[in-house]
Amino acid sequence: QVQLVESGGGLVQAGGSLRLSCAASVRTFSNYAMGWFRQAPGKEREFVAAVRWSSGNTYYTDSVKGRFTCSRDNAKNTVYLQMNSLKPEDTAVYYCARSRSDYSGNLYSSGEYAYWGQGTQVTISS
Repeated sequence: QVQLVESGGGLVQAGGSLRLSCAASVRTFSNYAMGWFRQAPGKEREFVAAVRWSSGNTYYTDSVKGRFTCSRDNAKNTVYLQMNSLKPEDTAVYYCARSRSDYSGNLYSSGEYAYWGQGTQVTISS
């Protein structure tokens, strides 16, 4: 059974930081790219960041570049999203997801992901 469990969300003031974690089982995690998406109220789910398993290459949406860092610890089967300089517009439910393949061509698309976590709420106050 594929399980992805996010943690680390919360309420912080603008300019603050949070680190999200997503823990997965070995069979879920190994050899797959992992991604982070978010969904704000009334908006569609959007890509935030992703990291490949084999190369460790990372990908970010423009609005978070320079502020967010996506990383993975393959020994711990965990992917992280370090979020700094948070803004009110970062408020959303954040989801981690496992790709269909580590070689997925477009990790920016939600269609490239087969499994999703339950989400964790991130709220940034102004």
